[in-house]
Amino acid sequence: MRSERRGGMSRQAPVAPPLGSGRFLFILIIVGLACVTLMGRITLLQVIDRPFLQSQGDARTLRHEAIPAHRGMITDRNGEPLAISTPVVTLWANPQELPTDGIQLFMLAQALGMTPDDFAARIERYSGREFMYLRRQMTPEAAQRILDLRTPGVYPQREYKRYYPAGEVAAQLLGVTNVDDVGQEGLELSYQPYLAGHPGQRRVIKDRRGRLVRELGIMRDAQPGGDLALSIDQRIQYMAYRELRAAVAKNEADGGVLVMMDARTGEVLAMANLPSYNPNNRTGLDPRGLRNQALVDVFEPGSVMKPLAMAAILESGIVDRNAIVDTSPGWMRLDQFTIRDFRNYGELDLPGILEHSSNVGMSRLALRLSDTAIWEKYNQLGLGQAPGTGFPGEANGSLPAPVRWSRSERATLSYGYGLSVTAVQLAGAYTALANNGVRLPPSLLRLSEPPQGVQAIDPTVANDLLHILETSVGAYTGGRRAQVEGYRVGGKTGTVRKIGQQGYTTDAYRSVFAGIAPISDPRIVTVVMIDHPKAGEFYGGAVAAPVFSSVTGNALRLLDVPPDLEVDDE
Repeated sequence: MRSERRGGMSRQAPVAPPLGSGRFLFILIIVGLACVTLMGRITLLQVIDRPFLQSQGDARTLRHEAIPAHRGMITDRNGEPLAISTPVVTLWANPQELPTDGIQLFMLAQALGMTPDDFAARIERYSGREFMYLRRQMTPEAAQRILDLRTPGVYPQREYKRYYPAGEVAAQLLGVTNVDDVGQEGLELSYQPYLAGHPGQRRVIKDRRGRLVRELGIMRDAQPGGDLALSIDQRIQYMAYRELRAAVAKNEADGGVLVMMDARTGEVLAMANLPSYNPNNRTGLDPRGLRNQALVDVFEPGSVMKPLAMAAILESGIVDRNAIVDTSPGWMRLDQFTIRDFRNYGELDLPGILEHSSNVGMSRLALRLSDTAIWEKYNQLGLGQAPGTGFPGEANGSLPAPVRWSRSERATLSYGYGLSVTAVQLAGAYTALANNGVRLPPSLLRLSEPPQGVQAIDPTVANDLLHILETSVGAYTGGRRAQVEGYRVGGKTGTVRKIGQQGYTTDAYRSVFAGIAPISDPRIVTVVMIDHPKAGEFYGGAVAAPVFSSVTGNALRLLDVPPDLEVDDE
């Protein structure tokens, strides 16, 4: 420190304050404000905005995933699976997350079985979206091989796929589901709400790539669909389809139908249709194969209706059971139409009229009845009415009301022309002959007890006709090829001209046979229809009756029905 002396006196210089003190105070103020701001922000985030931020965080990591419901199984009457659901994996991608690296995309396209150009075009098409399917319904093993590539933006989705062990054998009856496992045809469609079940839901945490981090719990359990037990016996169904296919091939026919019903319950034991298709592989599918002809297609039945018309004749009381009808000269004129027999059979009793399938004999008997007698009997037998099976699109058939009928119309109705039926309707009508006159409604589902039937035919008349039907397949009749070794059977053949653009054709037929077995204690009713056989033979006794014989014989043995006919007697 320096001092100065002036005028004999000395003075000391003043001390300056430290240069950093104001700056330090300023910094303290800034730090304090920062701490206050930080504390306020923390308070805002942790207290005020916490619920909002928590929800936003959960929205980016917490997911609600659907748990697919297992579709119910369809089985035959013995519990054998006819339609089951198997687990599969669907791969999807977020196009905005897919890598731009050409090598990765090339490897992914190759694994998916696509060309790189096609795959690139697909990505471009979905570039503005966040979802696109890569491959639907893959086996878990095949899907895992693609997931092992660890391509960003590729994710799995668990699903179920329908599988049909019987393949084409019962395709039209069961129907199919689409790629989303929703019923589209047949019983899969009819019972869609029952079979589908209800999906569940779970909460999970996933990372930003969609990978599962943790499962938080089940919010709602998946409810599997109900199982459906059909009346079909898979063993008989296989045999029916095999024999029908062989007959269609042998006779070069356009197709065929076979329906077998339990005569005691009305349950359908077999329902085969041709053409058919494989529901497990629908490539090159023929649309005709989708139709369940037994339930949705109608045809004029022809002479197989004669036993049912004969029931009305016998019940009328107008015609004696021992009546003799003169069918000479083998033809008759009615309303400018000519009704013909195969040949002149002369005088015939009632069994002889059915045995020889005389159109003239049936017409002369029918004309003795009231105008509505045969129509009323057909109506009681369920013709012209929906069978009530619940199958989608089942046909009502056609039974024209008896309004101003001509004599020729009354006559043709007695031998199976002028009306149309389905194979199931025809089989249902024949259950009345086999069941003491009680007609049973057809059922596609297994029944726990026999249904309430309708008394459509007098029991005595039904029993008489049952034995007349047995004589119609005797050794020297047109229906002899329907015979079954060891069993008494009965039935009626039918050969029906198809309708073309100019009316009835002369070169296109349907061959039909309807039969019952065994006669001593009826167990099954079978209807066979072969559409347009072109190999030469076309009569029902030559084309359809052998199919009845083979399928019915095997079915009776499978069902452990005891034989009622000695082979030597036959």
